Amino acid sequence: MALDESKGVWKSGRGRGRATPKGRQYHDDALAEVRRLLGARPRRRDLLIEFLHLLQDAHGHLSAAHLRALAFEMDLAMAEVWEVATFYDHFDPRREDEAVPPALTIRVCDSLSCELAGAEALKSALERGTDPLEVRVLRAPCMGRCDTAPVAEVGHRHVDQATPESVLAAAAAGETHAVIPDYETLDAYRAGGGYERLAALRASGDWEAVQEQVAASGLRGLGGAGFPSGKKWGFVRTNPGPRLMAVNGDEGEPGTFKDRHYLERRPHLFLEGMLVAAWAVEAERVYLYMRDEYPAVLEILATEIAALEAAGIAVPGFVELRRGAGAYICGEESAMIESIEGKRGLPRHRPPYVAQVGLFGRPTLVHNVETLHWIARVVREGPEVLSAHERNGRKGLRSYSVSGRVREPGVHVLPAGSTIRDVIEAAGGMAEGHAFKAYQPGGPSSGLLPATLDDVPLDFDTLQPHGTFIGSAAVVVLSDQDSARDAALNMLRFFESESCGQCTPCRVGCEKAVKLMEAPAWDTALLEDVCEAMADASICGLGQAAPNPIRLVAKHFPEEVGGAGALAEGETPATANYATAQAAEGGGRRSRAGLAMAPPAEDAP
Repeated sequence: MALDESKGVWKSGRGRGRATPKGRQYHDDALAEVRRLLGARPRRRDLLIEFLHLLQDAHGHLSAAHLRALAFEMDLAMAEVWEVATFYDHFDPRREDEAVPPALTIRVCDSLSCELAGAEALKSALERGTDPLEVRVLRAPCMGRCDTAPVAEVGHRHVDQATPESVLAAAAAGETHAVIPDYETLDAYRAGGGYERLAALRASGDWEAVQEQVAASGLRGLGGAGFPSGKKWGFVRTNPGPRLMAVNGDEGEPGTFKDRHYLERRPHLFLEGMLVAAWAVEAERVYLYMRDEYPAVLEILATEIAALEAAGIAVPGFVELRRGAGAYICGEESAMIESIEGKRGLPRHRPPYVAQVGLFGRPTLVHNVETLHWIARVVREGPEVLSAHERNGRKGLRSYSVSGRVREPGVHVLPAGSTIRDVIEAAGGMAEGHAFKAYQPGGPSSGLLPATLDDVPLDFDTLQPHGTFIGSAAVVVLSDQDSARDAALNMLRFFESESCGQCTPCRVGCEKAVKLMEAPAWDTALLEDVCEAMADASICGLGQAAPNPIRLVAKHFPEEVGGAGALAEGETPATANYATAQAAEGGGRRSRAGLAMAPPAEDAP
């Protein structure tokens, strides 16, 4: 056999051969369409997800023909393009024999806050009221609008406090584009002194002095991990350049909407903080990763970054806005970096840490959106903007995203030592007819605490003795009309759906935990075995924190779960019981990688 390079096909010595190379072939019309959409953009590997968005937006799905053409155009293996397209929830790849989705998609949020507000009934009513050939109605994870639950999304337009009538009216009127709220523009921000501090720092600033100022404020990373922000810059600068910066705007923890709150009001306060941090580590470029569930924020940022470039405050191309595609796991910093590089969002093993080997193998500074918001305020107003506030022995301020059974859900900025009673009071008290029963202090990763623990400061390091943490300060309040058991099941279904599938303990453990929690009574001993396996052997925070809802509900609300093998107060199995792994064999769903991990079962919502 020899390759006829003039034709690019294999020929045999006896004249037999293939008319085309092996594998699926692209079509000329599909390739022409791909080239038209991509235009003059460079065909870089890290832009794959951006190009998939172009195709998805243009056609409402990703056809096999377009994916083949895109693979050819980018000189990638078809399998590489397919695995990325199937990993993210907001892409709709279709094989040759699969029907294309309807022209309109309505997504109904199924997070805890929306479930409490009647999302399940809303979804059922929309399914009854629409033609499935014209409209598809899907469950969707948290859209970051928990203060206006229940929420639906018609195309890219969010319908707050949704009813079947309001959602169907938006669909009938063709209202499918995001509504852009009023916000502070560049001119308005500069009129109030915006970017003056950045200009002064660029002219003659000392980055170490600014880092000390941030450290004096007590600011810690507000994406959930809580690492002292005043130390990050030095860690990154100890590594030789060129250095990069990545901004984590993938605010996917259900119940969290503080970043959206700030970006829809004062985007330039965040953008100035971002440029200050980039200056401090001498970043060559900034990659701003924003979740696709925030279409209005994406448009605001695109507009205002262009305004910064036009004003000469940012060099054109210095800030690259990247659009997520619906994957909670990409809130983990290394998974976000993988996604920015155009790959599946799989968390990396550590070490090395991203400050050493991050984006494209370079030292990378990673900050959360709200963290940069406060960095801008600290450099403009001094560390006292945070450190001057004290309550219950804790210093600083926290932006609590509050939803659930309160009168005034929303973002409430309170002293960091505030208790759940303080938070509920700031949110107008309990909703009428509801009595306080339980609360989620920091998203589903934090589990549930009972109302009796109402005197614990909701801050970093104060909740660990109770088996939980503050995380992103996503507070969901439950009442006497709610079931703690059902709330825990909602959280585990979310983790089951959002596990990236890389770790067997997380992938199989979440699926098995859901099945055990759906039983009439919980086998708490077996569930604890599953929890130990997940917490000990998962490589990222998703699998490590997924046991929290199970453990805390079993501990504080035993009357709701009953079950065999209940644990005594404070008791846990001495070692993980490997009968758990045997019970988990033959588990249920496909991972985000699109690989069958076990005999097929119904996909999680």
